[in-house]
Parts: sequence; C-alpha cells; structure tokens
Amino acid sequence: MNPFAIGLALAVAFAAMIVLNSVKVLPEYERGVVFRLGRLRPQDYGPGIFFLIPVADRMIRVTLRTIVHDVPTQDIITKDNVSVKVNAVVYFRVMNPRKAIVEVENYQYATSQLSQTMLRSVLGQHDLDELLSQREKLNAKLQEDLDRDTDPWGIKISKVEMKHVDLPESMQRAMARQAEAEREKRAKIIHAQGEMQASEQLAAAAEVMGRNPVTLQLRYLQTLTEIASEKNSTILFPVPIEMLRAMGGSR
Repeated sequence: MNPFAIGLALAVAFAAMIVLNSVKVLPEYERGVVFRLGRLRPQDYGPGIFFLIPVADRMIRVTLRTIVHDVPTQDIITKDNVSVKVNAVVYFRVMNPRKAIVEVENYQYATSQLSQTMLRSVLGQHDLDELLSQREKLNAKLQEDLDRDTDPWGIKISKVEMKHVDLPESMQRAMARQAEAEREKRAKIIHAQGEMQASEQLAAAAEVMGRNPVTLQLRYLQTLTEIASEKNSTILFPVPIEMLRAMGGSR
C-alpha cells in the first residue's frame, strides 16, 4: 500500500477526531464555563451546539437545575443546654455558572459544609421549645443566612427544611409527663367550669321556685312520677306539710 495514502488517511482521521471533539452540545438545563489558554471566557456557552478550539479551550459543565442536598445529622446544644440531633434538606441552584466555578473550588461541597455549620450555629441560639414549635421561622432564618453567604458564589438558596429533631430518651419521657400533666390540668379546669355553670343554673332555678310555691310543688310531683317508673323497688317518700295544706286549702 502506498505510504503516502496511509499518511493521508491518518491525517484525515486525526483532523476528523479533532473536529468532532471541538463540537459540543449542551441541553437546556446546562451551561458551559470555558477557559481559553487558562483565561475565563466572558460569556457562558449553551444551550445548543457550539465549537471550541482544540487544545486551547477547556470547558466545565454546570447544571442550572435545583440541587437537593441532604444535610447529615448534626449534634446541637440548644440555648437551654439540651442535646439534640437535627438533620435538614437544602434546595439550591446555580444562578451564575462562572462565579460557581471561579469563586469557590467545589460549590456543591462548599454549600454542604456551610449548611452543616449554619445549622449548628443558628439552632444553637434557640431554646428547645422554639426548636420544636417555631420550625417555619427557623427554616426561614437558615435560608436567609445561607443565601447571603453563598451569593458571592453565584448560588441561590431557595429553601431549607429541618427534617427530624431527635431528642434524648430521658427528655422524651419528661415531655410525655409534662404533656400528660397539661391534659389533666385542662380536664380539671373544664370540669370546674362545668360545675360552676351548673351551680349557677341551679341557683337561678331555686330562686324562681322560691318566688312561686306552685312551681316547687309541680317539681315535687314530677320527681314522684320519675321514681314511680322504677317498679322493682319500694320507696317511701315524705310529703311536705305545705303541699297538704295547699291541697286542703284548694277544696
């Protein structure tokens, strides 16, 4: 075979490989950060098809989709000296791909470490009761602080949510006893309020009956009727003299 033809074929194949490697295609949710001879290009590349200079250009892909990061469980000492374990989830996305590559070495790892530190710092400034009852407020505080610190990296923290707050077993038992005592307290208060309302109604009824003796006699007869419905027992019921006098006076 002709050596010239072999050399030409190899040259064509090499040129084709270089051209293919210089053609890049990025989807809608990705951008390319390009360095030309070590210098950052002034614009982002993509989406779609574009060409890079072989050897001279180096491209780093950056996704623009929201990244869901699970913050590992952190040991936290609350303001009232209670040890708890808390984990969370952070939602963030890259808003400026060039900053995310140039301003920090690894933006995902940096955001993860900052999230862990911020979780311990913010929650450690609050009592246990606030940690359990004001989750939305603390989530908003975490989101605000993280977003402020990651803004120089071109990253937007869209949401932070605490997932689990694990209490020591002794604290769980103490809170269970406290909740039980609180329920008993409410039950006693409700019962006392019912007794007070019933006594007020009885006092009002007694006052009405006292003003009209006939009403008292009718109530007396109604009670006799109710007792008489029980046929399995014999009941001796005294008849007030006032009633006999009233019945005698009515003849």
